[in-house]
Amino acid sequence: MTTYPPPQPDTPPRRVVSLIPSMTESLFDLGLGETLVGVTDYCPLPAAKQGVIPRLGGTKNARTGEIIALHPDLVILNQEENTPAIVRALEQAGLTLWLTFPRSVADALADLRHLAVLFHKPEILLSVEHLERQVEIARAASASAQPIRYFCPIWQDETPDGRRWWMTFNRKTYPHSLLSIFGGENVFAERERRYPLEADIGDAPAAPVEGHDTRYPRVALDEVRAAAPELILLPSEPYPFDETHRRELFTLLADTPAARTGRILLLDGSLITWHGTRLGKALAVLPSLLHPAASDGGRRP
Repeated sequence: MTTYPPPQPDTPPRRVVSLIPSMTESLFDLGLGETLVGVTDYCPLPAAKQGVIPRLGGTKNARTGEIIALHPDLVILNQEENTPAIVRALEQAGLTLWLTFPRSVADALADLRHLAVLFHKPEILLSVEHLERQVEIARAASASAQPIRYFCPIWQDETPDGRRWWMTFNRKTYPHSLLSIFGGENVFAERERRYPLEADIGDAPAAPVEGHDTRYPRVALDEVRAAAPELILLPSEPYPFDETHRRELFTLLADTPAARTGRILLLDGSLITWHGTRLGKALAVLPSLLHPAASDGGRRP
């Protein structure tokens, strides 16, 4: 996908379409919500804006014709959440695009800093600097603690013959970067995705990966067992893991430290997948999930 760096207009945009829920939330949190003229079906809106700002479809199927008809000064997208087809259609219409792609907490903070530049609002930097201080405080607080070896699936499925697999993330992603702040040690940090699926779960030779994203490996049950995670986090998105899945993993992974100590936990997925100002909530909630003394949600079913 073509890269669209942060624009630097002479005048701030006054009509903005956001196709990223986390950025929509950030714009409102930072006092920029009045510029929004269109959002996705999944973007959170204040009560006063419900039914006022048009919803334009999902992140994967946004209705580009409606976006173009709004004549936005800027469309904010994300390389992982929005499709190349959406980006191409908006580019061909001559719209100004910002295609974000934060792969670390530092990247996400840089995007928030750019909002201050983009909208000519230097006061936003105070909020960003506060988040940066919180990150450093959290990092310092976990520095003396024993690292927690975790496994965090973000999707699950099975092969045609019924073999289960889970998708996770490696060290080149935002969730990995975020959880590392709290002493999280990703058991699949160095694992790269292999193609096709049969190769990824160890059933076939791997094909060349040129042009493919290798940051989200798919792992089979034996590989998870061998990794012996001490903590398993089951986020509510992008896959909606729930109590049924949690109970199932206690059985499937009964021999792992996580299952033996009751540390298979459900998690609000937005805390690890949403960039932007949602980071503040993540900094408040995630430490108690990673450190056993503060966690009260992982009792064995």
